[in-house]
Amino acid sequence: MKILAIEDQPVAAMQLLAVLRALGHDADHAVSGDDAWAKLLCGGHRVIVSDWRMPGVDGLGLCRLIRERGGDYIYYILISSNRVTRENRRLALAAGVDDFLAKPVDADELGMRLHVADRILGLSAEVKRLTAFLPICGYCKKIRNDQKYWQEIETYFSQHQGTRFSHGVCPECYKDVLGPQLAKLGLDATPPPENPAG
Repeated sequence: MKILAIEDQPVAAMQLLAVLRALGHDADHAVSGDDAWAKLLCGGHRVIVSDWRMPGVDGLGLCRLIRERGGDYIYYILISSNRVTRENRRLALAAGVDDFLAKPVDADELGMRLHVADRILGLSAEVKRLTAFLPICGYCKKIRNDQKYWQEIETYFSQHQGTRFSHGVCPECYKDVLGPQLAKLGLDATPPPENPAG
């Protein structure tokens, strides 16, 4: 996995990077939360292993920025030099941290956490792939929603994305459906002029 390790102490950073690379991961290094944020904006990292206390944006602040940004899910492991207390866990969870480790980091324990991260990211990618498919009826064009209920396409998108629709008739449907119906009623079936703006 491509991992961004954030540690401002040079010796601790060398040790963390050595462990991550020994575990077979592609590990990059950032020296602060601000440095990490700049590297994250370039993309590619799916796992963060971050020190809690750093100059500038600390580990919790960085996690909040990542969660607010959205996009592809990033698994976040926070490392603390302090005792792992109930209050620290509460603060970490509230910030969006996925996992929590105390210093010094045990290589086997970090390896297990990264194994879990890999599985969660794999499942997240699978869910994203599956939700990219939207079942639609080939006849009436209704969409099957998450509750297996068929509903109008306009209703579905309005509920899920807040999309609003304006209705019209495309040239083919006017020619094949609406025009003949108007002609049958004895009304003018001449198609309206095309709107160049769409």
